[in-house]
Amino acid sequence: VQLQASGGGSVQAGGSLRLSCAASGGGFRNYFIGWFRQAPGKGREFVSYISWSGGMTRYAESVKGRFTISRDNSKNTVDLQMNSLSPEDTAVYYCAASDKVPGPATDYDDRRLYDVWGQGTLVTVSS
Repeated sequence: VQLQASGGGSVQAGGSLRLSCAASGGGFRNYFIGWFRQAPGKGREFVSYISWSGGMTRYAESVKGRFTISRDNSKNTVDLQMNSLSPEDTAVYYCAASDKVPGPATDYDDRRLYDVWGQGTLVTVSS
């Protein structure tokens, strides 16, 4: 599977953006999809993930209640709706795919489980 993220842009604090991750190459429904982000000068951090069917989701505490992840397996897409954006959300956002099964002490918030990454889309939030 190959991934391409889109939908980034510049918004003011309090605004919204919807990111989309489009997959090609087949087998999309066999993958957990995660969103990660990397702010300038910082490491890549977990934002959210969604399971194969969409029945399981998880969010980082920093985005819980503001971001919503969803997937449409008929269109091979995963979206990330981001509301109430703040300057702290400024980062390059990456979608990633994992077909691995985490060990007993790991979860899909661990970027090491993902071996397919999209190219990233920049989100800039101004105050």
